[in-house]
Formats: sequence, structure tokens, C-alpha cells
Amino acid sequence: MWKRVTVLVVAVCCLAQVARAQENFGEDAGYGSLAVLVNVFYMPVKVVYAALGGLTGCLVYVVTIGNEGAAMATWSPSLGGTYVITPKMLQGEEPVLFNGPSYSVGD
Repeated sequence: MWKRVTVLVVAVCCLAQVARAQENFGEDAGYGSLAVLVNVFYMPVKVVYAALGGLTGCLVYVVTIGNEGAAMATWSPSLGGTYVITPKMLQGEEPVLFNGPSYSVGD
């Protein structure tokens, strides 16, 4: 009998801790759902942009006869950046960077 009561008390305490930790559950679920919806549209656009930038960088590399700096100036912005939008990005806590960092030919 005492074992059951002890297990029940421990279970209730654990559930209370979980409930207290999840005070913003509704808000978190809302931002999570919105992030999924946004990514359905954002991710394909970003992947196409990156692929076109990668191909363009390859073309620049060939046309400039192996000038890696010129190709990196195309590759860095197009292949870098954010590929997945997170709830923290939607809340404004983290930046969304569609482009990666710029690359100077002298770098």
C-alpha cells in the first residue's frame, strides 16, 4: 500500500514539475507550427537559390580560369545563410540570414 502511495506522490510531483516548466506550451506550439509552415515555402526557395549560386560559382571558376576568389565571391553568399527557420527566429531572438557572409576576392 505504501509503495503505491509513494509512487503516486512521486508521479504527481513529476507531472507538476513538467507542467510548471511548460507554462508557455501554447505559445511554443504556435511558433513551432508556424515554423513548419514557413519552412514549407522557405526551404525550397533557399535550396534553389543555393543550387543556382553553386552552379554560377562553378561557371565563374571556369570562365576565370581557376580564380577561386572570384568563385568564392559567388559561392559564399549563395551557399551560406539560413536553410531552416526556427521558432526562435520567428520570435526575433535569432537572425534569419538568407545570404551567407560576403567574400572579398582578397580574402
